[in-house]
Amino acid sequence: MATVESLQQDIDGGLSVAVTIDDDPGHQLGDDRYIGHRFFFSVGEIEPVAGPTEPVPRRILIAGIGNVFMADDGFGVAVAAELAGRSLPAGVEVVDFGIRGMDLAFALQRDYAVAVLVDAMPRGAAPGTLALIEPDLAGVAVAGGIDSHSMDPAKVLGLVQRLGGCTCRVLVLGCEPEIVVHGDSPENMSMELSDAVRRAVPEAAAMIERLVTGL
Repeated sequence: MATVESLQQDIDGGLSVAVTIDDDPGHQLGDDRYIGHRFFFSVGEIEPVAGPTEPVPRRILIAGIGNVFMADDGFGVAVAAELAGRSLPAGVEVVDFGIRGMDLAFALQRDYAVAVLVDAMPRGAAPGTLALIEPDLAGVAVAGGIDSHSMDPAKVLGLVQRLGGCTCRVLVLGCEPEIVVHGDSPENMSMELSDAVRRAVPEAAAMIERLVTGL
């Protein structure tokens, strides 16, 4: 290996590059070096060599979805909060989208390689049961009417299709809710997760940690 030590200008104004060889003991002698310990090249004789480059990490979006005022519907938001305190690989972005379905739909248009949507997802299993699925985006119905403040993953993906689709791989991590709130009257609302769903939050966060490490 060699090191560019300095630029030297001759009496005619021409520039030369002074180079020393790294494994030559004489290159450290300073002003006492003999001429053989430095080599001179014109600028035109030098070609830059690209150094080692670090691979760019794949961008992965973890999207917490849900309404924190509707009991177990706040599961995705709770998982996003849990992940905020954990160390994740470079390129992984955790975002609490809450009920901002329109924002999430537009986010899925960006250059993410993978998006994991986290939400409460009734499937008829025991409360707190986690399920990781990969929806068939080609089979998702295109959204018609849009309520940007009331959107589950299916509606968000339908809106994405309406906007032109996305190129990223989409996964959905759902949790079976125990408490499903119907209606938006104050007496029906609760900011508390059920015990089963609350216990599933750290389990879901650990599952996502393993997932993004393997992607």
